[in-house]
Amino acid sequence: MKKALVSLVAGVMLFAGGGSVFAGQTPLNESVSEVIGTPYKWGGTTEKGFDCSGFIIYIFDQFKVKLPRTSSTQAKTGTEVSKDELREGDLVFFNTSGNGISHAGIYMGDGKFAHSSSSKGVVVSKLSDSYYKDRYVTARRVISSETYSSIVKG
Repeated sequence: MKKALVSLVAGVMLFAGGGSVFAGQTPLNESVSEVIGTPYKWGGTTEKGFDCSGFIIYIFDQFKVKLPRTSSTQAKTGTEVSKDELREGDLVFFNTSGNGISHAGIYMGDGKFAHSSSSKGVVVSKLSDSYYKDRYVTARRVISSETYSSIVKG
């Protein structure tokens, strides 16, 4: 029932948004929209199920951007970015376990990020949600300006 509801909501969002859960159509938005609702699977890196870092790897592999496997190692990649300088495609990291970086997502603009939630699968959440706001650690820019232009600006 829960899967059906998530699929229904994602379908309505896709229909209402003209094929995307995001306002603007970009290659990054389209790639993320295609897997919204995919279930969480620890260690998952495919459309059968993703964990948070597996989701990020899956999306960025489509744009030929190679990243390390875990969220803690992804958090050491690229260049650190302050929260007020985030742009689409940046990675955001959280301490959800109390033991350092343990969750990650892709910043999608407008204060939102896409991630594979252990309870909801691939979803879009707000950085301002109290759960994520309280657990936010850092962000990293892992794509070049050239790659940014091709995947975010279309």
